[in-house]
Amino acid sequence: MTTRHNYLPTIHVHPILIVFIIISFLTGTFMELAIILAIVLFHELGHYTVARLFDWRIKHIMLWVFGGVMETDEHGTRPIKEEALVTSAGPLQNVVIYLILFLLSNLDLVPVSILELAWYYNTAIIMFNLLPIWPLDGGKLLFLFLASYSPYKKAYHTTIISSMVISILLLLLQLALFPFTLSTFLLMIFLFSENRSDWKRRYYVFIRFLLKRYEGDAAVKVVQPIHVSNDHVLMDVFAQFRQEKKHPVYVTFSEKKRITMDESECLRSYFHDKQYDKTIGEILNQ
Repeated sequence: MTTRHNYLPTIHVHPILIVFIIISFLTGTFMELAIILAIVLFHELGHYTVARLFDWRIKHIMLWVFGGVMETDEHGTRPIKEEALVTSAGPLQNVVIYLILFLLSNLDLVPVSILELAWYYNTAIIMFNLLPIWPLDGGKLLFLFLASYSPYKKAYHTTIISSMVISILLLLLQLALFPFTLSTFLLMIFLFSENRSDWKRRYYVFIRFLLKRYEGDAAVKVVQPIHVSNDHVLMDVFAQFRQEKKHPVYVTFSEKKRITMDESECLRSYFHDKQYDKTIGEILNQ
């Protein structure tokens, strides 16, 4: 049987965005909203195109009030450089938009007022999107940088915590130094709330990362040993797992004896044998 590949993205519109579209019609601001949505969609198509080139499993593109997001089934399973290319493809689309606007300004095909709006919103969107706040592209690049030098769990936790701190600092900075704007206020509150929710879901995110490794669905570039004591539980071992690396686990006992376990044995003990609370020493001595 031949598998059919859908090369066109599935695009979903958030219900709240539909409400904003209706409001824009009633208030005469539809042109501004249409420009913003066009820029956001063009940005997301950059992510989508590069992700398709790498054969990512893409669910859909969701457009919502504060931007857009490409939902995928890739969760720490791809090489970091590949993820960085997919993430960077969105902001690069904004650079392309500048080139398009420059060409249109020389052709006199579009009113100057619309070009000026598009230039303004494109600049605002790319600057906002590159803030080091999860889940913006800047936050994702920050996470990938941290994941290159530290375990996945630590990189994710650091990214979420720093994102909440930066959101609050930017909110306070706006209130203290700049004229109050409701849109900026709502954006920072929204980002803080999203990261607060992600912090509550951090255990689920980490388990999903481990489950992908257990299923053999993870890119591996190098082998890096992990050294643990026999009284550590499996979660202590998993907390040292890094993206792109396969880990033989060296377990040291008090009598200086050392036994090696493959990471797949540890993952099997957790997901298949459900030995959640047993120490590595107890698992090896069974």
